[in-house]
Amino acid sequence: MGGHVSKQLQRRKAISVEKKTLSELHSASGTDFPGGDYIPPDRKNWMSVLDPHKLPLHKIVFPGTHDSATNKIGIRFLSRPFAQCQSLSIYHQLAAGARLLDIRVQEDRRVCHGVLKSYDVAVVIADVKKFLSETQSEIVVLEVRTEFGHKDPPEFDTYLTEQLGNLLIRHDDRVFHKTVAELLPGRVICIWKPRNSPAPQPGGALWGAGYLKDNWIDTDLPSTKFESNLKHLGQQPPVASRKYFYRVENTVTPQPDNPIVCVKPVTERIHGYARLFIAQAFARGIADRLQVFSTDFIDGDFVDACVGLTHARIEGKA
Repeated sequence: MGGHVSKQLQRRKAISVEKKTLSELHSASGTDFPGGDYIPPDRKNWMSVLDPHKLPLHKIVFPGTHDSATNKIGIRFLSRPFAQCQSLSIYHQLAAGARLLDIRVQEDRRVCHGVLKSYDVAVVIADVKKFLSETQSEIVVLEVRTEFGHKDPPEFDTYLTEQLGNLLIRHDDRVFHKTVAELLPGRVICIWKPRNSPAPQPGGALWGAGYLKDNWIDTDLPSTKFESNLKHLGQQPPVASRKYFYRVENTVTPQPDNPIVCVKPVTERIHGYARLFIAQAFARGIADRLQVFSTDFIDGDFVDACVGLTHARIEGKA
């Protein structure tokens, strides 16, 4: 018993130290970066506002959501706080400016997060289609993967292809250097990551797992995650020479050995430091690597930071 209490005290101290470290870095270095003062006049249509003809895919900083379809996961007030990473529906995330979605599925095609499940993936696809029907030039990266510990939904590649149809942007490495206007009328890059089923083939309607990479670490320590993100980002080629998406997640994860196991109070340890991360990427000379930046509980300021940097890139200021 005494050992357990001692361990908990050490964990709390470590978290406190790491929160202080980020706070001090924020105070010392600030959060200014090229485009940081830009506010998109219409988050729902921000790619259109930036001009699809002047917007190459590789210059876009995609605001992403982590565990996107968890707004109704589990049972409200009971199990939901332990797995909910977004409070908005898929449609409202897209309307708020998100452009990359992280969807986890299980064998029966229901969305899940660990052992908890939610609605059928058809709800996700319907929301994506609704958003695209209301916009003209917004491109969405839709990552769908079988959750760890679950089996692949049968014939799911066929299902995705049939459901998304002509909206799909087929796999082609040249896509990264095309403008948004050149990709139209295609609107969705769908990356399918099965666990045991055959992977998507080159040149097909769906993209394989290797086209969206990250270096996720399982920690609730905010400075540890922040520095790990910067380290791994710096190991990537610049976006101009890359032929895959690379994601950095501004999140931390509840740990079972810590008294606080609900997502929101844990992820808030790092949530407010998205602009600091972008500023530090510039300070360390690796901002040209940033491409997908994801978060829990996406908000307007997070979207504005990503769109602002995108705007600076196409204006030749970053």
